Amino acid sequence: MARAFGSRTIVLTAFAGDLLIALAKFVAGAMAGSSAMLSEGVHSLVDTVNSVLLLYGMHRAKEPADAAHPFGHGRELYFWSFMVALLVLALGAGVSFYEGLIHLRRPEPLSDARLSYIVLAVSFAFEGGSWWIALQGVRARKGKCGYLEAFERSKDPSDFTVLMTDTAALVGLLLALGGVLGSHLLHSPYADGAASIGIAIVLAGVSVLLLRETKGLLIGEPAHPHIGDSILAIASQEKGVRCANGVLTFQMGPKQVVANLSAEFEDGMNADQIEQCIDRIEDQVKRKNRDIVALFVKPQSARTWREHTRGLRRRNAP
Repeated sequence: MARAFGSRTIVLTAFAGDLLIALAKFVAGAMAGSSAMLSEGVHSLVDTVNSVLLLYGMHRAKEPADAAHPFGHGRELYFWSFMVALLVLALGAGVSFYEGLIHLRRPEPLSDARLSYIVLAVSFAFEGGSWWIALQGVRARKGKCGYLEAFERSKDPSDFTVLMTDTAALVGLLLALGGVLGSHLLHSPYADGAASIGIAIVLAGVSVLLLRETKGLLIGEPAHPHIGDSILAIASQEKGVRCANGVLTFQMGPKQVVANLSAEFEDGMNADQIEQCIDRIEDQVKRKNRDIVALFVKPQSARTWREHTRGLRRRNAP
């Protein structure tokens, strides 16, 4: 069974590994004159900064609700995850592509390939360890879903961000190794520049996936369906509720959900009785699901609810 590493442990491991690797790659790239190694150094430096941003986002997301943020600060993590994806694209992919073009236009032979091999081997060991820890954390939380489905359904971007950037790092190391081998064994300095462009393409692909997913979380996604089903089941058991029409949910953060319940109450109930019924529903819902930070109950006929949801589906249709 996969060990469930916490998100913070995963990000801290990635930070420590990326910082050491970045320093080693820059030294090796400067001494060997390898653009692929310099590109990998930039890649690892970007990953180091990304880990800091994720840690900051995770810290801010745990801040309690206040007057300015009545539903908490959970979306801080979504914002900083989006910034991470932008950095991977702008700095990681952009600098790697630029380095590759410069080396293709003005190719230079490697001066010391042995140092590059040593740094690549050490980097692969560190990145592999960080990737394995991230993979175990994702496997423990994804359940029976496939990785792509779990990535699309996840409401906590930190685990998958580390896993995907570490995967890109491992692929980038293989490309860098190919560039160094081509320059060293085949005496083709163009191979080094081509490897840098290959690294840029890999980083651009990963950043597009991360941008697409974090954008959805940032602008607002519904919570997992089981949360709405649970609320409906609880409301349906209340004696004063004639019909629990439906639930709209909004994911405010990895562990923060706002829900809106539409319910039709029995005829003859006065305002106090409806209020007491709503209090009981809210108490049971929050006891069963601690992720719900706010539940709003709207007395509404089933017909009105159907018309409202029909309008939503119509606006969502292509």
